[in-house]
Amino acid sequence: MSPSIRVLIVDDERQFRATTKKILERRGYETIVAGSGEEAIEKIVEKPDVVILDIKMPGMDGLQALAEISRKAPGIPVIMLTGHGDEVSAREALEKGAFDYLNKPCVIDLMASKINEAYQHRKTPAPAEERRVRDVMIPITDYTCVPGSATVKEAIDQLRESFHNAASTSTIMETGHRSLLVMSEQGKVQGILSIVDLLRAIMPAYLSAPKPSTADTIQYSPMFWRGFFRRNSLELARNRVKDIMSPTPRTIDGAASLMEAAFIMLETNHRRLLVAEGDEILGVIREQDLFFEMERILR
Repeated sequence: MSPSIRVLIVDDERQFRATTKKILERRGYETIVAGSGEEAIEKIVEKPDVVILDIKMPGMDGLQALAEISRKAPGIPVIMLTGHGDEVSAREALEKGAFDYLNKPCVIDLMASKINEAYQHRKTPAPAEERRVRDVMIPITDYTCVPGSATVKEAIDQLRESFHNAASTSTIMETGHRSLLVMSEQGKVQGILSIVDLLRAIMPAYLSAPKPSTADTIQYSPMFWRGFFRRNSLELARNRVKDIMSPTPRTIDGAASLMEAAFIMLETNHRRLLVAEGDEILGVIREQDLFFEMERILR
């Protein structure tokens, strides 16, 4: 036996109303019936928990009745009834706020299930609104930027400074940026310089060059590596940032969901994305920003 749920059945077919009322009451529902949209509006004062509303009716049709019910009794879930093949009207009803829809003729078990689902949806408090990309990003004004013409030494100094400032900047969660946005002379983002880019740049080119098959098993001795890091770091310092930067990160809309941002990061192997609104760059969202949001939700 279902809980005592009051259901308003709105349909211009007398036989449908009578049969559905009888079956639902046998299952423990309390039912109210209306033969038109206009009558349904009058019956709203009886405070039904769920409304079953036919779309195709003479006079005030289901979509018009849906709008009026939503205005008079906000929050009442409405399940629309539609004929097979009328998916356009069903989608329109959902866009206008209907909870769900059922095709006629409908299976009573499915209708009962939808009624229970709609009732529980109404009684259960709505979950907290999920934050969007723009809510957790680092604003562009807080992100360290360098011109592409700057030297790597100048960029490293600014990157190091971002770590020093981290503790006093709540928006970066005391982690440092770990990257710099590289700007063109016109003030547009033209690339990004990360710690990985710096490490990649100090690697001797021949280490990644194709080797003959006979050299695949060569193991470099400890002596081979000695001095490389210091020497190549000093040589790199004079280079220009634009010569070693990575391409501009992929862009995501500020209104996008955090799940979409996570998916793009995983699919493209990018650890950060530019956040945009139209042609304007708003900021940067990083993998650690998603981590901090996960932690906030759990907390």
